[in-house]
Amino acid sequence: MTQATDFGFGEEETMLRDSAARFFADNLPIDQLHKLVAADPDPHKSLAASWAPKLWRQMVELGWTMLAVPESAGGMGMSAVAVAGLCEEAGRAAFPSPLLATINSTFILAACDSANATLALEAIVGGAAVSPALINARGAWETAATDVSAVDGKLNGTACYVQDAQKVEYLLVKAQTPAGVGLYWVAADAEGISILPDAIIDLTRDQARVELAGVEAIEVSADAVAALEKAMPAIWTMVAADMVGAAEWQLQTTTEYAKTRKQFERQLGFFQAVKHPLVNVMVDIDNSKSLVYNAACAIDSEPENAGKYAHMAKASASDVAAFASSRSVQFHGGIGFTWECFIHLYFKRQMHNQALWGDGNWHRARLADLLMGAAA
Repeated sequence: MTQATDFGFGEEETMLRDSAARFFADNLPIDQLHKLVAADPDPHKSLAASWAPKLWRQMVELGWTMLAVPESAGGMGMSAVAVAGLCEEAGRAAFPSPLLATINSTFILAACDSANATLALEAIVGGAAVSPALINARGAWETAATDVSAVDGKLNGTACYVQDAQKVEYLLVKAQTPAGVGLYWVAADAEGISILPDAIIDLTRDQARVELAGVEAIEVSADAVAALEKAMPAIWTMVAADMVGAAEWQLQTTTEYAKTRKQFERQLGFFQAVKHPLVNVMVDIDNSKSLVYNAACAIDSEPENAGKYAHMAKASASDVAAFASSRSVQFHGGIGFTWECFIHLYFKRQMHNQALWGDGNWHRARLADLLMGAAA
């Protein structure tokens, strides 16, 4: 198959993106976001998640969590391109919610292709929030890496770096079995589960270590490796879309500041040392955005190329996230380093996203392996 014109981004996708932009702008503008997640600058404050569950319920009612759920499981079965547009707007708003974690879980469950996975997808359609628990204590998330074991349907061990763990009702846990590596559907409040929050820089998310001791679980796939290899390109692409959206906010906000702030009786934007780097940020964002939608379109129409294109998208987005973040802070001058300036919310979200599911260097190395063959 070949890719569609404009990556398949048509009228439905545009309507979804625009409605998401309006929703975020109307319900959680940047001043309210700062008040919600950054009201307390104390570094020793509680690690409880700061978010708006009421707004999350509205997002569920809008059907956003079921966008990628196949129609056979009661979902909307929309394209990965449409979902990427939603993730881009969520990143632009730096919206604190389990949306990205739930969407990523959806792609994994859809790849499992089992009766239990369909039941789990139906739970998502019903409004359940889910997070993948796939990373071990060493930070390894390769398809077979896990510190959790499954025996007779009960899980024991630890999953680390679990995103938005305090916001979700279910976890998708990878576990070693006598026959290989499986995926399990687990209630987040099940007996034997302990959710231990991590202290992270990203104020718009929470992260936790999840300890499991004899936890009852439902197997959704006996072959986690195959399911994850199929789903990971979509996961990388959606995180990259989040970064592109956040970078666009950083660019627009910094450009507006450069137009209004004066120094030496000139607007900051008058000086080449400011205007030229901002143009470079814009160009890099455009490049990354094209790669994101190229990867999303490949998931829909060229699955054989999805992994390659997703590596390119995540590597590029990670780089632009760092560049846009550094320019946004520097060009806001002294105020850019303060807690009261909204810039730091995006800077921290971008730094978190860079490392999430592999940084730029990791993805470039994997891309090189695909194109040139793994080193002997």
